[in-house]
This record gives sequence, structure tokens and C-alpha cells, in this order.
Amino acid sequence: MQLQSPAASLRHHSAVEWPTCFLALGIYLCWGLLTFFHASIPWPVLVVGGGWIVAWQMSLQHEVMHGHPTRYRWLNDAIGLPPLTLWLPYPIYRRSHLRHHRNAHLTDPLEDPESYYLTPERFGRLGSAARAFLRFRNTFFGRITFGAVRSIVLFLWSELRHALQGDRATLRIWLPHLLGVGFLLVWVWGVCGMSPLVYVACFVLPSRSLSQIRSFAEHRAADVQDERTAIVENSPVLGLLFLNNNLHVVHHDKPALPWYRIPAYYQANRARIIEANGGLVYDGYGDVIRRYFLTPHHEGAHPGHDAPRVSVPSPARRLAHAAVLSQAIVEYPAAAASSSKAATAA
Repeated sequence: MQLQSPAASLRHHSAVEWPTCFLALGIYLCWGLLTFFHASIPWPVLVVGGGWIVAWQMSLQHEVMHGHPTRYRWLNDAIGLPPLTLWLPYPIYRRSHLRHHRNAHLTDPLEDPESYYLTPERFGRLGSAARAFLRFRNTFFGRITFGAVRSIVLFLWSELRHALQGDRATLRIWLPHLLGVGFLLVWVWGVCGMSPLVYVACFVLPSRSLSQIRSFAEHRAADVQDERTAIVENSPVLGLLFLNNNLHVVHHDKPALPWYRIPAYYQANRARIIEANGGLVYDGYGDVIRRYFLTPHHEGAHPGHDAPRVSVPSPARRLAHAAVLSQAIVEYPAAAASSSKAATAA
């Protein structure tokens, strides 16, 4: 398949994609209602509802950073800007994800910010305990539980170190973000009377686990570029949560295609798409869970790295350090910290 560049992903045909506008309105309205009436909602319902709505906003952010639902980037960014997750500034998410869309580098641990692979050199330096942790973290259960929490903690710790070192790029992102978090907490805590700890427990952490379900098996290392992206069919509920990015090959092939047109495009081109991606198809997320609940999706080392390579540093890679270097930091915190610092030097 001929894949589009990140720049091409910012072009779309409709002046305004109204389904996405209505979706955004619904997400923020539901979030407001859940927070305002939280005291009368049973906590299991609040955890599911809160986690769902914040994860849904992350899917919305993913949509708007690809040039939807209007032709105006400032308006699209405004739709995705509210910091419902608290921990992840939208500008960092946007830069990191668009870097991920350099399809020639998919799964490359040095070039793809969303890769969960390590270079063979880094993997070879890990001891037995770190490798055991890495294997656990590459299972479905490990990724959505301990791995989800750990990625947030390491990301925030990395960002805090950069801020304390006077990194102006970090401060330019985080000061407006923290202002937005402050306004959000005025609503959540001051108006709705919800403890910030309850918000974290019922909205933030469940949303991170839900978002990890989508990303867990959507890419694999492969020599052929088109075979690096998976398809998860027959997933109407989670497909809605992920705005049809379970059909992830379509997103990488046509990133300018609105979320609500992805299923029709996939059905019309299903045979060609499956042939091109080497048959990497899962029968729903239940199939993913059955295969990888306690079995690693991959062992850790990227099979395509035969020799050391030099990474191109960028602030956009910080989220990758939370997601990828967490394995190495178990036994080599100094090396991981050094690599994190280098990634922000540009």
C-alpha cells in the first residue's frame, strides 16, 4: 500500500466534519455531567464512565491532530486542548504522534516515539530481573495495569527534571498546560466537590489503561513496512472508543480519512489491505487478550537492529522515554536519564 506522510494527514476534503464536532461536544458534556453528579453515581459506574470519557477524549485528540474536523489547525487544536488527562500536554502528544507517522520507521526504538521495542544493545545490558519485568510489561495484563501507571510516573518525572534544569521548551509547554489543569480543578474540586485523588482514581488511571488496550498490539516489527501495522476486526464497542483506529492499517494508509469513514473504506478494500499487511488480523480484542494476556507480545529487542544507530533527538520523544525506557530504567537509571536528557537537547 502507498502510505501518506504526516503532512498529507493534515489534508482532508470537507470544510467541517460535523460528526467529529458533535462527538467533541458530547464528550465534554458527558465529562461535565459525570464530574458534577459524581457523588450520586456508584463508584464502579464512575470508574467505567470516567475512564471511558477521558480515553474517548484522547481518541478525539488523536483525530484533531491529524487535521480534523476543520481546515484550521488553531481550531482543531483548541478542540483537543482541554487537559482532561491532567498528565499529558496536548502539544507533546501531537508532536510525538506525528513523528510516529513516519511510516518507514514504525517500531524502530530510536526513531518511533511509540515503539515498545528496545535496541539489542540496550536489551543486552539488562539483567535477569529487568528482563523478567520487561516480559511482564509486554503482556496485555502488564501493559494495562502496572505498565500504564509506570508510564505516567516516568513521563512526569522526566518532564519535571527538564523543567528544573531550566529547559525553556518544556516550560513553554507546561506553564499553559498547568494553567489549564488549574481551571479544570476549579471545576472538579471547587464546583463539583470531587477530590483530585478521586478524579485521578476514577478518570485518569482507568483512561490510561483503556488507551493501552488499543496500542498494545497495533504494531509489530517486520522487514516489510506494510506488515508492521495490525487490524482488529469485530470490535464495535472498543472500536467506537478508539474512533475506529482498531482498523489501524487504514489510519496509517489514509490518516486524513475521518474516523467515521474508516469502516466503509476498510470493507471496500479488505482483501487488498489484509494481503498487504501479511494477514496481521485479530478477531476482536478478545482475540488479543487470549493470545497475550500473560504471554509477551514480543520479547523486547527489536530484530531489525543489527548495529548501533544514532537517534535524532527531539522533544517529541519524551513520551517515548516514559513508554519505552521504563524497561531500562529498572537497572540502568543513569543511562536512561542520560538518554532522556540527550533527547531534549534539540
